[in-house]
Amino acid sequence: MNSSPRTQPLSRRRFLGGSAVSIAAARELYADPLGLAIGCQVYPVREALGKDFDGTLRQLAAIGYRMIEMCSPPGYERSGFGPLVTLKASEMRRKIHAAGLGCESCHYQFRELRENLEDRIAFARALGLKQMILSTFGLRQDATLSDWARAAGELNKIGEQTHQAGIQAGFHNHNFEFREIDGVLIYDKLMSELDPKLVKMQFQVSVISLGYEAATFFEKYPGRFVSLHLQDWMPVDKKMVPVGQGAVDWRKLFAAAKKGGVKNYFVELNMDAMKASYPFLHALEA
Repeated sequence: MNSSPRTQPLSRRRFLGGSAVSIAAARELYADPLGLAIGCQVYPVREALGKDFDGTLRQLAAIGYRMIEMCSPPGYERSGFGPLVTLKASEMRRKIHAAGLGCESCHYQFRELRENLEDRIAFARALGLKQMILSTFGLRQDATLSDWARAAGELNKIGEQTHQAGIQAGFHNHNFEFREIDGVLIYDKLMSELDPKLVKMQFQVSVISLGYEAATFFEKYPGRFVSLHLQDWMPVDKKMVPVGQGAVDWRKLFAAAKKGGVKNYFVELNMDAMKASYPFLHALEA
């Protein structure tokens, strides 16, 4: 950003899309890493969200979260979001704001973007999204580098259309992008194929379990990232733990995230771990 978030006047409408949150609470955002509202991805609480959308949103807000990242209900209909398929984007947006939350980003499946992109863009605009994130290409384990390059080319074309609609396309990694084919790291191959303007990256921090640090890639590819999924990793127990309770160097990560261009970050853990992660992040000066 051109001006420091600690000196720039905060607009609640700009940050939260007009949600009803107190000025005092909005000012608290300045204490959070990068001066950005702490967010969470709703996939881990999808069953609760499907049963009680309003109540679960209020529960997340009560923890302290001020932003959520959604999953496309049609694309994730069989993954717990079926009860939300009939909910109009305008009504979903109203409910999110009524809970004191904002929503700028959403995950999508590759098939729905290929086959129903116009509809998904219309839904995204009505929801007030700034980012449409492809969750995975869904390629087979034996996919070649050419297969990955071809998929990246398709995403570039999708990114052209979202860009015309004023929405940034993004790509979310999993562990399978962090293996090598013929001596080439798949993630590096994607970075060479994806258009830096049309497709930004959402980095999943959990790949530290494979020995890859987010900060390394922010430094290597400055300006190529739009958001983060936050998890921490306990090497001894070999399991994901709440943010701040594992091996991730969070100050190093967020310092590099500025260079990477990150605009949002979302905790992606179960509800108990979300609760345990928030105080650490809120107290972290980064």
